[in-house]
Amino acid sequence: MKKRIIVIGGGVAGMQTALRLAEQGAGVLLVEKENELGGKLRHWHVLFPSFTPASEVLTELRRRINASDIEVLTGAEVVSLTSKSVSLRDGRELACDSVVLCSGFTLFDAAIKEEYGYGIYDNVFTSVDLERMFREGRVAKADGTRPRRIAFLHCVGSRDEKVCQQHCSKVCCITGVKQAMEMKRLFPEADVFNFYMDIRMFGPGYEEMYREAQQRCNIHFVRGRISEASPTIDGRVQIKAEDTLTGRPLRMSVDMLILLVGMRSNDDLAALAASAGLDRAPSGFMKPRDLFLDNVRSNVDGIFYAGTVSAPKSIGETLNEGIAAADAAARYAGL
Repeated sequence: MKKRIIVIGGGVAGMQTALRLAEQGAGVLLVEKENELGGKLRHWHVLFPSFTPASEVLTELRRRINASDIEVLTGAEVVSLTSKSVSLRDGRELACDSVVLCSGFTLFDAAIKEEYGYGIYDNVFTSVDLERMFREGRVAKADGTRPRRIAFLHCVGSRDEKVCQQHCSKVCCITGVKQAMEMKRLFPEADVFNFYMDIRMFGPGYEEMYREAQQRCNIHFVRGRISEASPTIDGRVQIKAEDTLTGRPLRMSVDMLILLVGMRSNDDLAALAASAGLDRAPSGFMKPRDLFLDNVRSNVDGIFYAGTVSAPKSIGETLNEGIAAADAAARYAGL
């Protein structure tokens, strides 16, 4: 009889973990609370730094899942777990030999930062809103006209003690560069500005992409935070900021203000962690047993982590961690 391993979360991490476990001969049950697999990748347009369509990655992962003998359970919310069982909200108890938690992250709610006017002013959007526009092929101001000046604000809901989100979300900088380049290609006549705290380009191809944004796309990068945004009489957004490199205050009106929202831990992690005795990091994400040699293991034997459930990560890192977590869970189960 096959060893049964339950993977919680059907996003990128969960699908990759399930596929790797199936390759190693495990009986895999993939549990997803939404009605379809894919997680937040379903809402993305293209991926940095290669501009690969997100749909290509998602379609291939789904194809591999469908071609496997992985059991998929959608519309099922996990409320508690141990290393040997998973409890669902509908009362079902699922027995297993180990568990891999891949339940991902929650996007920061930009409306909490009231000073930026998200949800109040027509032409203030989030990076998620912009991805949807890219995907739907309809990028425009609220009135449907073309923007002439666009501003991106980095670190909304990241590295911010005021909203209890002190961690770096890791992918906001490169997302801001990617989206700015996409806007410049759509609107070559527009002025595009990126307001940042620090530019953090850590991945392969990221620094080259940043240089291309400056040198070939003529995107302006301003080191400084926007302090507030307000509407103008003609429907634009006036922003106030300080260029911290020169020490000069800035004030400008833009047609679109894009807030690059960060990652935060899921609200249900507290209950899940308490049910299994799992440790959490100060950021609220799950805390691995060890950051170097056991970064996919929890403090509880038989429970493993993959993807952004333990910290913000890129999709490439998430896919790799899914393989590592599957290998660790398979070894634990005796495969």
